[in-house]
Amino acid sequence: MTADELAYAFGLIRDIPDYPEPGVLFRDITPMLADGTAFATVVEALAEPVRSAADVVIGVEARGFLVGAAVALAAGVGVVPVRKAGKLPRVAASRSYQLEYGSATLELPEGGVAPGTRAFLVDDVLATGGTLRASCELVEQVGGSIAGIAVLLELGALGGRARLTGHQVHALLSS
Repeated sequence: MTADELAYAFGLIRDIPDYPEPGVLFRDITPMLADGTAFATVVEALAEPVRSAADVVIGVEARGFLVGAAVALAAGVGVVPVRKAGKLPRVAASRSYQLEYGSATLELPEGGVAPGTRAFLVDDVLATGGTLRASCELVEQVGGSIAGIAVLLELGALGGRARLTGHQVHALLSS
């Protein structure tokens, strides 16, 4: 993949102001996902650090499911979803956290991450870091370790990386 291919892919991401509430700038990755070439470019770039470092990819609710599953496939490892509360029949661990516009609870499914598993978290956007931090804590709660974190886009002004100290964070694009 080249810098031009990545630039093309990122050019497809739309900014949606005031969604899901006033003052929030939502980054819509749907057009990038819908373009096979752009999606493949992004997946390959995200899979690179996963290949030698992880046993499993953790796809973070909800857009991280789409990206994480593709990254896991490209890296040759399995994928485990981190879900919103109440979506799993059997829960191994649960964690509540603050969002930039509210609060939420995430859950890790039973049987997805065994003790000693090296997990690489994948999500679309790193904003305030609350979702990814809670996801790291879920993996660690069940005895797994964090091999790294990969995101399509880091919103640097929101300071999310600071909430992930001690973890290697790979961002394809920062703004």
